[in-house]
Amino acid sequence: MEEKKPEEVKPKEEKPEEKLRVLDEAQKTADRIEAANKKQEELLQKQEEIMAKQMLAGKSEAGQEPEKPKEISDKEYAEKLEKGEVNPLAEDGFI
Repeated sequence: MEEKKPEEVKPKEEKPEEKLRVLDEAQKTADRIEAANKKQEELLQKQEEIMAKQMLAGKSEAGQEPEKPKEISDKEYAEKLEKGEVNPLAEDGFI
């Protein structure tokens, strides 16, 4: 019995123009990636500067009281209930 040897696959020979075209495309892609990375680095630096300024600005919500909802009379509540503007089940946490 003869064993068949797999045929050797020879790499397809490319023309020099094709090789140059592929290299040019790769170089263009690398240039675009480098430009995008540089732009991203600049944006990140600007964002860090903005965040640092915000932290140093001293704006804080500490010590501020949240606005209390306006209390309405029973009559106003009944009117809103009839109009469907108020849902008592949602207010009590049932919905």
